[in-house]
Amino acid sequence: MSSFSTLEANSLKGALEALLLVSSDPVSAPALAGALDIAPGECASLLAELKVEYEEANRGFQLREVAGGWRLFTHPAYHDVVEAYVLSWDTQKLSQAALETLAVIAYHQPVTREVVKGIRGVNSDGVIASLVDKGLVRELGRDPQRGQAIIYGTTNAFLEKFGLRSTRDLPDLEQFAPDEQSRQFIRERLSAKHIAVEPVDGEDIVALLQHISYTGDGEGGAA
Repeated sequence: MSSFSTLEANSLKGALEALLLVSSDPVSAPALAGALDIAPGECASLLAELKVEYEEANRGFQLREVAGGWRLFTHPAYHDVVEAYVLSWDTQKLSQAALETLAVIAYHQPVTREVVKGIRGVNSDGVIASLVDKGLVRELGRDPQRGQAIIYGTTNAFLEKFGLRSTRDLPDLEQFAPDEQSRQFIRERLSAKHIAVEPVDGEDIVALLQHISYTGDGEGGAA
């Protein structure tokens, strides 16, 4: 029996903080519970308490549940400070084209390159390859209905870096539309209607990811 199991709640919280600080990836409550030799339910409760404590104290960091685990992130209010401090930050930003392409894949997955091209109106092969290299997009297989074309979808790293628990947490793009006509246009684009007719408005579709915190190389921050 580990000595951690006899620690007071505050000490256990400190131990959890230490484990989270040295973890480069999200860690599940059961995994953290195993490291501290406590019940998973107790660990989940302590993590939830820490999350609330950080929020109420307006700390410079947050504890979030993303991609099936828990991880510390910098607070969105201080992203400008972090961005100015990290000298290599510019290399971590996603370009407009990358955000557009990632948005199409995130909302329309599984999707082929041709479908992405049809929605964006431009060839996106190079951008997709870059997103695969960044670990945000992966190959899911091949589509027999489209000549065995490769189909793509987002990864757990995408969920982690955008602070999402699952793709069900993606924001409703229609909230960014200024009027009903624009909302209808967005609904048609995301339902794959008229794909070959006209490209989507890049400024509209990119908005869905611009307001989510992108952590770049995993150290926290915004793009």
